[in-house]
Amino acid sequence: MSQTVRGVIARSLKSPVELVDIIVPDPGPGEAVVKVQACGVCHTDLHYREGGINNEFPFLLGHEAAGIVESVGEGVTEVAPGDFVILNWRAVCGQCRSCRRGRPQYCFNTHNATQKMTLIDGTELSPALGIGAFADKTLVAAGQCTKVDHAAPAPVAGLLGCGVMAGIGAAINTGGVGRGDSIAVIGCGGVGAAAIAGSRLAGAAKIIAIDIDDRKLATAREFGATHTINSRGLGQDEVVEAIQAVTDGFGADVVVDAVGRPETYKQAFYGRDLAGTVVLVGVPTPDLTLELPLIDVFGRGGSLKSSWYGDCLPSRDFPMLIDLFLQGRFPLDRFVTETIGIEDIEDAFDKMHSGDVLRSVVVL
Repeated sequence: MSQTVRGVIARSLKSPVELVDIIVPDPGPGEAVVKVQACGVCHTDLHYREGGINNEFPFLLGHEAAGIVESVGEGVTEVAPGDFVILNWRAVCGQCRSCRRGRPQYCFNTHNATQKMTLIDGTELSPALGIGAFADKTLVAAGQCTKVDHAAPAPVAGLLGCGVMAGIGAAINTGGVGRGDSIAVIGCGGVGAAAIAGSRLAGAAKIIAIDIDDRKLATAREFGATHTINSRGLGQDEVVEAIQAVTDGFGADVVVDAVGRPETYKQAFYGRDLAGTVVLVGVPTPDLTLELPLIDVFGRGGSLKSSWYGDCLPSRDFPMLIDLFLQGRFPLDRFVTETIGIEDIEDAFDKMHSGDVLRSVVVL
């Protein structure tokens, strides 16, 4: 039987979010119903409300979540009722050309639940990133559930479901940062701060935080930045020179662009050492374009990469990072600025805009 629960939706373009009753069906084959315990308020949720993803309104927002599996459908073996899980939005298929080549982190056929959650009147909802976790319960594909140690607090664990994993993975998985390397991170919000924390975890020698907000730079130092650059009012060449000044005149081995704008990408491109790596993890809007001299692309060598979800494999990375947190080796809890109620999400969007929080987390 289906159940009626509370959920937060964006009904139309740029409208304030609404707390409404939604219908969650029983799980079908390959599906699971999860009782959501906590869900972070991510920029992606705001992008949905602003029409930056698509126009398939109404959206059931929320995706950076952890909770308890309540029930599973036929054929589900990955998780069972009672498991504590982090939800992920890239449930790998195991069958596509990437999975068959042993690269499931790049799965080209990720999937979501087949059934739809609805409003009371039967209107189908589009769950954000196939999850829709600003709700008491949500229906997902069982492969979107990653079992982790239940000793981790849900408001902390859920952050691995999106932003924190994206940042850590951009540095470690995509950028390949390792012991003794130098890395510069442009944009020190939640994703950038996670890239800094991940670089420290990996043993990077020089970790350069770049932002226009001194508050974010101070936070970046807490997460492991060894140097900071306030780029407000600086031109591209000045930012590049500041990076080179910290790296013996050469540039960083890896530069992560956690903003996703042409001007920050160019800073990253020219701020890396020869044969260095640029990692784009900030999501650009569709209207942005980039122009670079092709001779510079060739002459500087190295790699220009985009990081999808931190190129993570949830079954591998989530349990490992939770274990490191529980051992006191990774400060995952410091990403939680505040915990809020489900009725406070609109205010959380405002705080996100003003840069007052790393993460507001809804506790249900």
